[in-house]
Amino acid sequence: MALALYRKYRPATFAEVVGQEHVTEPLRAALTAGRINHAYLFSGPRGCGKTSSARIMARSLNCVEGPTPDPCGKCDSCRALAPEGPGSIDVTELDAASHGGVDDARELRDRAFYAPAESRYRVFIIDEAHMVTTQGFNALLKIVEEPPEHLIFIFATTEPDKVLPTIRSRTHHYPFRLIPPSAMRDLLERNVAAEGIHVDPAVYPLVIRAGGGSARDTQSVLDQLLAGAGPDGVTYDRAISLLGVTDSALIDDMIDGLAADDSAAVFGTVERLVEAGHEPRRFASDLLDRLRDLVLLRSVPDAAARNLVSAPADELDRMTAQAERAGLATLTRYAEIVHNGLLEMRGATAPRLLLELLCARMLLPSASESEAAVLQRLERLERRVTVSGGGSLPAADGQVAAAAPERFQRPSQRAAAPAAAAEA
Repeated sequence: MALALYRKYRPATFAEVVGQEHVTEPLRAALTAGRINHAYLFSGPRGCGKTSSARIMARSLNCVEGPTPDPCGKCDSCRALAPEGPGSIDVTELDAASHGGVDDARELRDRAFYAPAESRYRVFIIDEAHMVTTQGFNALLKIVEEPPEHLIFIFATTEPDKVLPTIRSRTHHYPFRLIPPSAMRDLLERNVAAEGIHVDPAVYPLVIRAGGGSARDTQSVLDQLLAGAGPDGVTYDRAISLLGVTDSALIDDMIDGLAADDSAAVFGTVERLVEAGHEPRRFASDLLDRLRDLVLLRSVPDAAARNLVSAPADELDRMTAQAERAGLATLTRYAEIVHNGLLEMRGATAPRLLLELLCARMLLPSASESEAAVLQRLERLERRVTVSGGGSLPAADGQVAAAAPERFQRPSQRAAAPAAAAEA
C-alpha cells in the first residue's frame, strides 16, 4: 500500500515546515537560547502543521545535541521520533477526541511523575485539546501549573477558545495560519518532482484552491490526482474531471456573454454546462471566484505580480481583457448576485432554474433600483458614449449626482448638485 503524500513528506525539522515562519522562527530562537517552557499551545486550522511541529519540538528537545533547533537525525532519539520512526517511550501522543475524560486525565497525570526512561524530557502531546472535558482539565491543572523538571506539555487544537482559560494562561501560545498559495505551490512542486510524475502547470491552482490553505488537504487532493495519472501525467482535463471543477472555457463564455449583454450566449452556456454534467451550484461557486479575480485585476493592475490572483499566463491575459471590458461596479454587482444566489441554492430541488434566474438578474440591471444596479447602468452609458466617439462621461461628484436618483446620492453629492446645475 502506497504511503499518503502528507505522511511521506511530513517535515522532520522546523526548517522544513512551510508557511509558518512566524511560529518556527521564535521556537528556533527559544531552543537556541535554552529558554524552554513547560507548556505550549499550538492552535490553528486543520492540516497546517500543529501536530508535526509538536513532534519536531519533542525531537529537538531530546536530541543528544539538544535542545537544538536542528536535530542531528542520527542519534537514537532523533531516529525514533523521525516522521517514519517507531516513536519513543518518553514521548506520548494522546488524541483528546477519544481520551478527553477525567479518568484519562488522571491516568496521564499519574504517569507524568515518572522520570524519562532514556531521554532528556518526557513530552506529552495532546491533540484536539479542546475536546478535553472541564473535569479533565481540572485534573491536569495542578501538574500543568507546577510540573516536574523533566515534563513538557504540548497542546494542539483548532479551537483555542474552548481550552480552559486557566490552562491556556499557563502556556506559551503559538497561533498557526493557513498556508499562502505561493508557499503551497513550492511544496507541491517539490513533492511532484520527488514522485517523478509530470503535472501540467495549470493543475496547481486547481489543487491549491481545492485544498483551501491546508497542507494536508492539498496534498491529499494532489495524491488523488497522481494516483489517477495517465501516460502523460496529470493533465488539466483529467484534473477538472476528477475534482469536479468547472472548465475555464465555460466560465470565460459566461463572462464574455455578460459583458456583451448577450442573453443567447449566457443561457447557452448554462445549457452546455448542464449537458456536460456540471453541477450548477459548483459552477456558481467557480464563477464567483472568477469575479473576485476580475475585481482585483480591475482594482489593482499588478494583482498578478503581487500574487493576489493566481492563474496560468494565457488565462491571466484573458482575465485581464475581461476585467477591462467590464466596469468595477458591474463586476461587483455580478459578484453580489452570485453570492446571494449560492445561499439560495443550498438544498434547492431545481438548481439549474435558480442559476438561470441569477443570469437574468445580472443581465437586467434596469429591473432593480438598488445602488449597484444604478452604478452599472451609469457604467454602461459611459462605455457606449466612449465607443460611439463622443468621449467618456465626466465623473465629478456633482455631475454623477445629477445623473443618479437622489436617494442613492451621498451627502456630498446632494450638496454639490445645485452648484453643478447652476454652473451648467
